Parts: sequence; structure tokens; C-alpha cells
Amino acid sequence: MAMAPTAEALTYYSVAPGQRVNVRSGPGTNYTVVRVLPVGAKVTISCQSPGTTVTGPYGTTNVWDNIGNGEYVSDAYVNTGSDGYVRPRCS
Repeated sequence: MAMAPTAEALTYYSVAPGQRVNVRSGPGTNYTVVRVLPVGAKVTISCQSPGTTVTGPYGTTNVWDNIGNGEYVSDAYVNTGSDGYVRPRCS
């Protein structure tokens, strides 16, 4: 029987310092902005998808992080410590 994930199992990633980051409805800049993360936000990433290439504080990437149901942010603004995928691909 699979155990439900606990709060301790979640990894929180910091958003780039001093940045208010747009959260979009899909993995790209052509999707609508659904909300804006405040300066100093931390996010959990459930999965990652390829999308629009964005240049930000952490480089240039086409990786988008799914941080909630229908909520994506460019990985260029999230300090994951990697230029590649750190979570499974979104299906």
C-alpha cells in the first residue's frame, strides 16, 4: 500500500530573489497569467514540461515547472540547482 506524501517529503524551491513571477495556466508565455508569485516565494514542483524558451536569473531554458493544478512557472526563475529536469515530466 502506497503511503501518502507527507509535508516533509516535499521539496521547496526558491524563486529568484527580488522577482515577482507570473504563474501561467500552461507551460509557455502564450498561456494566461493566473496569479503572480510574491517576492521571496517558495514553490513545490509536481512535474515539469517543455514549453516556451525563457531567459531569467537562472539561465535560458524551455523547462516549465508545474507548481499546482493548472499553474506553471518558467524554470529560469526557480532555483532548482539544475539546468535540466529535476522532477518527472508532466503527462
